Amino acid sequence: MRGFNIIDGKFVVSLIRGDGIGPEIIESVLKIFDYINVPIIFEEVFAGLECYNKFGDPLPIETLNSIKKNKIALKGPTTTPKGEGFKSVNVAIRKALDLFANVRPSKTIPNIPSKYDNIDLIVIRENIEDTYPAVEYYQTPDVVQTLRITSKQGSYMVNKFAFELAKKLNRRRVTCVHKANIHKFSDGMFLNTFYEISKDYKDLVSDDIIVDNLCMQLVKNPEDFDVLVLPNIFGDIVSDLCAGLVGSLGLAYSGNIGLNYAVFEAVHGSAPDIANKNIANPSAIILAATYMLKYLNLFDFAYLIEQALFKNFENGIFTKDLKGNYSTSEFTQHLIKNISTYKQVSLNNENNKIEFNDNKNQIEIKDIPVLCDSKDWELFGVDVFIEWNDLRTLPAIPFEYKSLRIDFISNRATKIYPDKISDITLVNWYRCRYLSNSKIDINLIQELVNEIYKNGIRISQLEFLYKENNKNMFSQE
Repeated sequence: MRGFNIIDGKFVVSLIRGDGIGPEIIESVLKIFDYINVPIIFEEVFAGLECYNKFGDPLPIETLNSIKKNKIALKGPTTTPKGEGFKSVNVAIRKALDLFANVRPSKTIPNIPSKYDNIDLIVIRENIEDTYPAVEYYQTPDVVQTLRITSKQGSYMVNKFAFELAKKLNRRRVTCVHKANIHKFSDGMFLNTFYEISKDYKDLVSDDIIVDNLCMQLVKNPEDFDVLVLPNIFGDIVSDLCAGLVGSLGLAYSGNIGLNYAVFEAVHGSAPDIANKNIANPSAIILAATYMLKYLNLFDFAYLIEQALFKNFENGIFTKDLKGNYSTSEFTQHLIKNISTYKQVSLNNENNKIEFNDNKNQIEIKDIPVLCDSKDWELFGVDVFIEWNDLRTLPAIPFEYKSLRIDFISNRATKIYPDKISDITLVNWYRCRYLSNSKIDINLIQELVNEIYKNGIRISQLEFLYKENNKNMFSQE
């Protein structure tokens, strides 16, 4: 396997209880695992809001080191305060451990009320890039910018993972979800990479769909889809939509998987409003734990727990979120009781032996693209983003400077010069594109910047504009 930490024939797994309802639902998993003697030793570490309040750090380095040592973790939900500059622990863990694929199965569960009875989807969400690095800037006091980041390497890894997982699970179709009709460079790269990889998987149907159309089609005919692979932000939204299709976010779980590490968790949040009331639904974290067991090739333990969980639903044992009256602890007790009615799993069962060379449930990603050689890139211009507060006039910038000339000025990505548009709402953030008919030196841009500063104009950002083999490497208005 991947160097898992194994002591006395048992996997050592890092455990994060989290905060809010996290400790309560994690306790359900611990009781179940203990009852059937799952060969796992949990090493408890800390992260989240409570960890921040106690230790001043929402994600201590000791927590990351534990996961790196053990290669695998089970994580309860953690709280991220809104709009307070407090980094999401989920995002931080994914980035620190390069957990590039977020896998969220959405399958109809027997006896769970739902409008559909035949859904079996897997949503694979790119987990590192897009808007989630939260690279944000105030351009002016009135305008904020968030960067959307897409790379060839990141697109390759998640798309390759999607095809490999579909192949291993004998799925029929992989669909790339995108907005390449608008985001021609970023989603265009993601989509083009998808189709490059698809050539190696002739037995799978490979197609694509625009994200807004997908949302409509999922509501109308969710059974048409099989495996979906998406950029980060679209994957976040669509996976929650799929959770709603099968009954509840309280049943949604995921695996965050990279080349070296994996972290399994419930999709839902920490729900602090119901914390310590013994009413939370532990089903999602239980299913996340069974996914973790399958990842470790402990399939019999996983299936036994799943059977017992589904038996709860068959018997009408529901928590409050599913219109039931059972508490968290009662739900767990009934699940454990169900286990006793099935064949008890033994650690001596041949299917449960830890096989150190068995990678059958893990996916290797090879041939990651090397960095492209940009030696043929030539600098032809610059986008200068400025603050200009007199909304009645054009910015007082030089419209020509040596070989550079203004191609256009835009406000909120709408051209206002040379095609003057007078009936739009303006803000104090302008984009001024300077182009040259020939290759320029970066020193010329520095001279231009100095010239603009002489007019008392504040520059918030520069974007250099390149061409490669006469192809523009920048978008057009």
